[in-house]
Amino acid sequence: MSYRAQAEGSFVYLGCEGAYVSEVALKETTLSGGQATSRAAVLRRLRTSDILFKSLTRAAAIAVLVLLSGTILSLVIGAAPAFGAFGFGFLVTEVWNPVTEQFGALAPIYGTLVTSFIAMLIAVPVGIMIAFFLTELCPMMLRRPIAIAIELLAGIPSIIYGIWGLFVFAPFVQKYIQPALIGTFENVPVLNSLFEGPPYGIGMLTAGFILAIMVLPFITAISRDVFDAVPAVLKEATYGLGCTTWEVFKHVILPYTRIGVIGGVMLGLGRALGETMAVTFVIGNAHKVSASILAPGTTISASIANEFTEAVGDLYTSSLIALGLILFFITFIVLAAARYMLLRLQQKAG
Repeated sequence: MSYRAQAEGSFVYLGCEGAYVSEVALKETTLSGGQATSRAAVLRRLRTSDILFKSLTRAAAIAVLVLLSGTILSLVIGAAPAFGAFGFGFLVTEVWNPVTEQFGALAPIYGTLVTSFIAMLIAVPVGIMIAFFLTELCPMMLRRPIAIAIELLAGIPSIIYGIWGLFVFAPFVQKYIQPALIGTFENVPVLNSLFEGPPYGIGMLTAGFILAIMVLPFITAISRDVFDAVPAVLKEATYGLGCTTWEVFKHVILPYTRIGVIGGVMLGLGRALGETMAVTFVIGNAHKVSASILAPGTTISASIANEFTEAVGDLYTSSLIALGLILFFITFIVLAAARYMLLRLQQKAG
């Protein structure tokens, strides 16, 4: 019986049986015993390395969950005395008096939310406009230098921002910005209470400006990357219909990249909520709730940084740990809301 083998692509045709066999399988049948043993050893080594790699990645994922669980557990245990002593009133009480051991988290929570809101109100539109300018309008020779300059802002330590804000930016705000705001809105209902009081220079508005500068690189960098991912044919077709640059941005680029833009905004918000040193320098560190954003205030992270080393007594320390637990849950709620929003957008987009 004669066999006629004809190579077709990566397979070999065996004429007598009419079957196709892989060349690799055909070659393996002709391997000597030593070659087969060597190949088996190679396969065992590859299988072992693959199992080891899977185990390492699984261990890394489990380690993250263990660290997160340990952090939450330690915060809950540390905050238990404060919540046991003050109950729910700890969240809605403004007073913070270490002498009488009366503590409330309302002022730090209020300051954290207000400064973060001011920062995002400034940074989000500015960051998105910078990203659009870099991707669509900026001359090619200037795109790289401007992008590098913006990204360098993310590498500046927060304490440098704080020092600059205290000695340079706060006096500028005190001399020019705050008097202008007070004079402009002094006869406008509601807004006059929002911009009232003496121009201290430091305060929640100044802290919000500093936070806006700090989160700007994150929003700009992510927005620029997702804007670059928009297919050029979509933009060219829209321009071909006679749309303006603003219409292309509003109806094509922003809807196409909304998921990535929201992700960048939430990343910046997470940075703003937890920022410590820069805010500590310029916010005034006053445990009080004021309707005016020009007034001094405090945030959760600034309160912990200022007072943790001076905390004497278990209740004082527990109250500061309780502030950290509250900040953790605020950040968790913000990130969970962002994930839910992104999920809804993805479902809506199909």
